[in-house]
Amino acid sequence: MARFELKLPKMGESVAEATITNWLKEVGDKIEADEAVLEIATDKVDSEVPSEVSGVLVEKLFGKDDLVQVGQTIAIIETEGDAASTPAPEVAVIEKTIAAVQESVSAPAPTAVDFSTSEQFLSPLVKNIAKEEGVSVAELATIQGTGKEGRVTKNDILAYVKNRTAAPVAQPVVASAPTPVAAPVAVAQKAAPVSVNGGDEIVEMDRMRKLISGYMVASVQTSAHVQSFIEVDVTNIVKWRNKVKDAFEKREGEKLTFTPIMMEAVAKALKDFPGMNISVDGDYIIKKKNINLGMAAALPNGNLIVPVIKNADQLNLVGMAKAVNDLGNRAKAGKLKPDDTQGGTYTVTNVGTFGSVFGTPIINQPQVGILALGAIRKVPAVIETPEGDFIGIRQKMFLSHSYDHRVVDGALGGSFVKRVAEYLEAFDVNRDF
Repeated sequence: MARFELKLPKMGESVAEATITNWLKEVGDKIEADEAVLEIATDKVDSEVPSEVSGVLVEKLFGKDDLVQVGQTIAIIETEGDAASTPAPEVAVIEKTIAAVQESVSAPAPTAVDFSTSEQFLSPLVKNIAKEEGVSVAELATIQGTGKEGRVTKNDILAYVKNRTAAPVAQPVVASAPTPVAAPVAVAQKAAPVSVNGGDEIVEMDRMRKLISGYMVASVQTSAHVQSFIEVDVTNIVKWRNKVKDAFEKREGEKLTFTPIMMEAVAKALKDFPGMNISVDGDYIIKKKNINLGMAAALPNGNLIVPVIKNADQLNLVGMAKAVNDLGNRAKAGKLKPDDTQGGTYTVTNVGTFGSVFGTPIINQPQVGILALGAIRKVPAVIETPEGDFIGIRQKMFLSHSYDHRVVDGALGGSFVKRVAEYLEAFDVNRDF
C-alpha cells in the first residue's frame, strides 16, 4: 500500500489559491482515477479537483470553506502498489509564507497561543501563522475578516502582522487586558438585518455576488470613470446577417449572432489605438502585446462572468463566432475553466440583450476601458444622397464607452469608440463569412 498526496492543481495564470466549497468524497470512500474528489472556487470560476489515482480516501487535510494554496496537499489517498509517498507540503508552504513576512518586517517573538477559547472559525493556515507570529486570540478578534461570513483569511492576518510591526500601538496591553468590547463589535458588524414589518424577505448574497460586489466597488474607487457615447447605423450589418445566417449555421454548425461582428470591429480598433489596450499597475502603464477581449456572459445563477477570447485580432469572423458561442455556452452550463477568465486586456458587454439602449459599465480592473453594446432599434433617420436628404427607417444602436480618465483622456477614449463605429458602418454587405 502507498499513500498518494492529492494537491491543489495549478488552475491558470495568476490563480494562486482556491476555497473548498464541497467535499464529494468522505474518508473511507473508494475513488477511481479521474473521479472528482471535491469542489473548489476561485475568485472567477467554480471547478472540481479529480484524483490522479485509484484508491481509498484516508485523510482530508482541509475542511469546507478553507482557503488552500496552489500546490498544497488537500487529501491523502491510499493506493495499492509501491508508489513512494512524498512529504506533505503544508508546513513548508506555511514556513515560506511566514519567512516572506519576516523578511520585510521584524516580527515579535512567537508565543504559545491557545485557540480553544476562541469562538471564531480559523483555518489551519491562519492558526499556524498566528502561532508563529504570536498573535493572541484577543488580537484575532479585532481583525476585520474579508472571508466568507467575515472569516479571517491568510491575507487578513498577514496584513495585520505587517501593520502591527510597522506601527506598534501598545498591542500587548490590549491583548493582555480583558476585552469586553472587541468581540461584541465584531458580532454587531456581522449581524444579519431584521425585517421591521415581518413581511420582508432577507437573503444573504451568494459567494459570487459578494465577489462581484467587491470588484465593482474596488473598480469605482480605483479608476476615474468617464463615458463617451456614439450612435451607429448598423443597417448593413442587420441585412447581411439576415441574408447569411442560415447558410452560416448550415456550413459551420454555429449560430451567427451580432456579437462576433461587434467583437471583430473592437479588435480592429484596438490595433489602431493600442493606448486602449493597456493596464495600470500603480504608477506604471503596461502596454499589452496581445489583444484579449473579455465578453460578459451569464452564469446559470444569473450572475455575470467575463470569459476571454485570446488573440481576438487574429481571428476571422468564423473563428470569432465559434469562440463567442463556445465561451457563452460553457458559461451558461457552468463549465468554464479558470484559464478562460484570465488575461483579458479589454472588455465588451452587451446590455442590449436586456433591452437597454445604452449603459455606463464599470471597468474590469486592471483594464482601462469597457464597451457596452446597446439594443439595435428601427428608428427614423435623415439619409443623405446626391439627390438630397430624406427620412428613412434605419437600424441603429448606441455604443457606450467607459474608460479610465487617469490614463485615457477624452481624445483617445472618444476616438477609439468612433473608430469602432466607423468599422461597423462601413461593413461590406457583399463580404463572405
